[in-house]
Amino acid sequence: MRALFPTPLRAPHDAEAGGTATLDTLCINTIRTLSMDGVQKANSGHPGTAMALAPVAYTLWQDVLNYDPADPLWPNRDRFVLSIGHASMLIYSLIYLAGVRQVTAGKATNAPALTLEDLQQFRQLDSKTPGHPEYGHTTGVETTTGPLGQGCGNSVGMAMAEKWLAARYNKPGFELFNHHVYTLCGDGDMMEGISSEAASTAGHLKLGNLVWMYDANRISIEGSTDIALTENVAKRFAAYGWQVLELADANDTTALKELLAQAKADTTRPTFILVRSVIAWGAPNKAGTAAAHGEPLGADEIRATKKAYGWPEDKEFYVPDGVLAHMQDGLGARGAKAHAEWQKLFAAYRTAHPTEAAELDAIFKGTLPDGWDSAIPTYEANEKGTASRASSGEVLNAVASKLPWLLGGSADLAPSTKTLLKGEESFQPKEWNGSYSGRNFHFGVREHAMGAIVNGMALYGLRPFCAGFLIFSDYMKAPIRLAALMNQPVTYVFTHDSIGVGEDGPTHQPIEQLVQLRATPGMTTIRPGDANEVAEAWRFLIAKQDGPVALALSRQNLPTLDRSRYASAAGVAKGAYILASCTQTPKVILIASGSELSLAVSAYEALRAEGIPARVVSMPSWELFEAQPQSYRDAVLPPSVTGRVAIEAASSIGWDRYTGFTGEIIAMHGFGASAPAGKLMSKFGFTPEAVLAAARRQAR
Repeated sequence: MRALFPTPLRAPHDAEAGGTATLDTLCINTIRTLSMDGVQKANSGHPGTAMALAPVAYTLWQDVLNYDPADPLWPNRDRFVLSIGHASMLIYSLIYLAGVRQVTAGKATNAPALTLEDLQQFRQLDSKTPGHPEYGHTTGVETTTGPLGQGCGNSVGMAMAEKWLAARYNKPGFELFNHHVYTLCGDGDMMEGISSEAASTAGHLKLGNLVWMYDANRISIEGSTDIALTENVAKRFAAYGWQVLELADANDTTALKELLAQAKADTTRPTFILVRSVIAWGAPNKAGTAAAHGEPLGADEIRATKKAYGWPEDKEFYVPDGVLAHMQDGLGARGAKAHAEWQKLFAAYRTAHPTEAAELDAIFKGTLPDGWDSAIPTYEANEKGTASRASSGEVLNAVASKLPWLLGGSADLAPSTKTLLKGEESFQPKEWNGSYSGRNFHFGVREHAMGAIVNGMALYGLRPFCAGFLIFSDYMKAPIRLAALMNQPVTYVFTHDSIGVGEDGPTHQPIEQLVQLRATPGMTTIRPGDANEVAEAWRFLIAKQDGPVALALSRQNLPTLDRSRYASAAGVAKGAYILASCTQTPKVILIASGSELSLAVSAYEALRAEGIPARVVSMPSWELFEAQPQSYRDAVLPPSVTGRVAIEAASSIGWDRYTGFTGEIIAMHGFGASAPAGKLMSKFGFTPEAVLAAARRQAR
């Protein structure tokens, strides 16, 4: 194996210059020691990376970042993403030292976002300093990170959002959006496939507002990364179309400032700065070792390290005089000045461009324009009907015509998912025959990065959607989970939602994916049964400003129900509703979602002809139904009626909560097969005859 590259134990590059340099060194070592102490007190965490990158992060914040600590919501602020979320003490220390103000109820207050006491509660129950940074939990954290690579993907989405906002809203004399997105990433990020997907996307899109700083400390949990990562990462990024720079020593703050200036000067390429560092720099026995990665250094090693820094060995969470004031005089003063100038510019923009200013206000506040749903169609009854993916495309376009910041795309599947916005350009640089103001995004066959990218876009206040086949939601599990954790209103348009996919076979036929989505806290999954339920699903999800929504849509045609005969599709907003029912107490309740709803209706009509009291309950969303009062749920599914049949062409897991122990579930109990959809439905029991037979058994 190669020996770790040597880095001398010394102060930052310009530490002996006196004056400001001495204060800079003091600030850097404050970050290092706070990080060491926080992890040691918690007896849990990752100190080494924070120690190694303290000069890099400090220099970025103090000398480069355009950020106002007094108002962390300023729209044109530079974004800082800590993709290496395990080094969370690094960002917590920065937030505290920079004097970032607390945001409460969407407004900045005079209270500090973090106090020294908060740092002392690192990784403790109900603290503001959890093990990995959480958006919305700690002011100053721009996105939730920890699962490696996700922050990288988020940062690409943020850079795309900035480009879109600038292209749509900047006007001559009014450059409202011109900020950068900076990301700290590490060896783990580089090994996760999502970072490659995201980097390829960013290079193609020529995102000159994006900078990744790669901490190449070459240490992971198992030891030297030589055991798993030996490629030339810099050449990989050059091949992606990035500007590639190198910082030979993470402590060389002068060189870093020069490299960051080069990064900002290149407006047509994202920039990748390879930073050579030593994990746990300054620790006499653990620097450059895996022992410093994911566990406390230990009391003796901390004392020795503080001695090496020239730090008081017996002081914990020590912040020397002058450190807080120095950061306020640097980052704070620069950010306050830039913010004030921007506010003055935006005030003039309101007068010159009132329509665009109103749109921006809505984006910043998370509100919707008046009449946003006025073009949503109502569908007439049609026995042949239409695929719910097709009606979804029509409704999507209707809403997009009234909601300018509804935008998105698919993983190379727009023709199949029906998610192309008609009359809109593609989001592309002009070299690829598009525009950064385009609303059609082309993510390529990169589902994982797509999910993380739209999370980054949502964090800007936009309303992004992304699309693919339901089976490929497997590739998006991590970003879907994080969208739910961050409470972001991302829309997932998942089509080809059952064995009705047909000939593509079991590799493309989703079985367990609905269970996975429904099991995700904060996620709302809707599987509409006809075109009008699709319309109501979109009406609900756009109005919903908190948390993601997944649509599960069919490839095959679904009959459009006669709403003069059956209940209004507005019941979708409650998750489940009585579609049809007898006047007396039913002997059997048929419950279905999506493409199987028409089977339930067919069985109901047959039972009615036979004089058997029955009810059909359309249940497109378990989550919305469970959120209703118990009185409503009991009215839809009376506890006294135990004769029940649930029908869904997916896994049966979970349906027993609605059928009870004695009810029947017509569902999939294995994978599908390759055949025409009709043949598959017959083979696996999704036929009017099978549903009617089950209903008769339950009605006895």
